[in-house]
Amino acid sequence: MNKSEKIKLGISIGDFNGIGIEIILKTFLDKRMLDFCTPIIFGSTKLITAYKKSIDIDLPFNGVKHANQAVIGKINIVNLWNDDIVIELGKATETSGKYAFKSLEAATISLKKGEIDILVTAPINKDNIQSEAFKFPGHTEYLESILDGESLMILMTDKLRIGLITGHIPVSEISKTITPELIKQKVEILHKTLIQDFAISKPKIAILGLNPHCGDHGVIGKEDDEIIRPTIAEIQEEGKLVYGPYAADSFFGSENYKNFDAILAMYHDQGLAPFKTLSFGEGVNYTAGLEKIRTSPDHGTAYELAGKDIANINSFKEAVYSAIQVYTTREEYKELTENILKTNR
Repeated sequence: MNKSEKIKLGISIGDFNGIGIEIILKTFLDKRMLDFCTPIIFGSTKLITAYKKSIDIDLPFNGVKHANQAVIGKINIVNLWNDDIVIELGKATETSGKYAFKSLEAATISLKKGEIDILVTAPINKDNIQSEAFKFPGHTEYLESILDGESLMILMTDKLRIGLITGHIPVSEISKTITPELIKQKVEILHKTLIQDFAISKPKIAILGLNPHCGDHGVIGKEDDEIIRPTIAEIQEEGKLVYGPYAADSFFGSENYKNFDAILAMYHDQGLAPFKTLSFGEGVNYTAGLEKIRTSPDHGTAYELAGKDIANINSFKEAVYSAIQVYTTREEYKELTENILKTNR
């Protein structure tokens, strides 16, 4: 990749009392990472310097005031504040939540403006980040409020992609939230992202049922027969290769998931429990459906590991690689489709 073509990778630091900054710094100890991208970390030079000392990392960086001043080939830190902050590793504090949002907000604005090409977010605490400015269940919903498009949370590895029809909502709200319109919307987003972001020309998608055994013909709930099956049939009439509903309890153990390019789960734990069982520490959270690309590791703040210099960087590193790959594939798709339109005029 040419120096001038390097992808500008924005990074939000997450909750600084967790493992976020540690996994960011350790990822870029591998100097080869700079062959793929120019990292731009949204935070504070004071804070990063303190972390470098605490875990004895020798990692030079370039401090800048704005993302558009980032130097190619170096690790850049956008200095958002000069405050002296008390770091309490392993604790969820009001302060760490406040500055997690400052980092995320600045990175998202920069992404929206095109100052960075992609965004990788380190883990936040969904409780202490709450404020007048952030009243969202998580990153996905916040990003959807700022960026154009309709979001779909996808947890993925090279061999497994699971999207969620409902995301961060209480279990008591799931059945009343699932409608034919919502299912169609999520299928459309997933179908499009598999084509433009993963270069799969004819995606095969599996949809899991809502109730145990897909309701057993109405004995254990009617949603599968009255909502999900008819909606899948309508989608199939459009020519999409969408199948189901499949009983979630046997779908993964039987390895049926290997027959599909992606799976749509009805709710958060239905999709994430098997995903993390099969792929924990290697998976990536990708926010599909938006105008810009954002990924994150598949784990949380891991307060219990903070400051012990033992955090595993694999998922964060995979999040970086995945964001770069999706960006590259989407750019190629745009170029290809634009050329088709030009030749057909």
